[in-house]
Amino acid sequence: QLFESGGGSVQPGDSLRLSCTAPGRTTSVFVMGWFRQAPGREREFVASADWNGSRTSYADSVKGRFTISRDNARSALYLQMENLKSEDTATYFCAARASSFLSAISSDYDYWGQGTQVTVSS
Repeated sequence: QLFESGGGSVQPGDSLRLSCTAPGRTTSVFVMGWFRQAPGREREFVASADWNGSRTSYADSVKGRFTISRDNARSALYLQMENLKSEDTATYFCAARASSFLSAISSDYDYWGQGTQVTVSS
């Protein structure tokens, strides 16, 4: 089970940091990622990181603004979001994949959280 937190309502240009925890889980064996879904739209890939965060991948739409990181000692995954835009408004989901290969495909992930809402509006 994955648990997200850190969402909220902010203005364009603001920052937010999302967290995802997996209590009791050894997350180091998983590739972990963030996806998001806006109302009426498909779930889309945001970012992923390998077991120690040394390899990362980002969607073009967030590259340079979002940073994914992880702390396996705390079984935690983070998404630092800077310079937020209205188009970043969505429910953000944490996901874990029992593999060593990064993936941007949601069906490749085995475990999901319930999501945390991010709203960017002036």
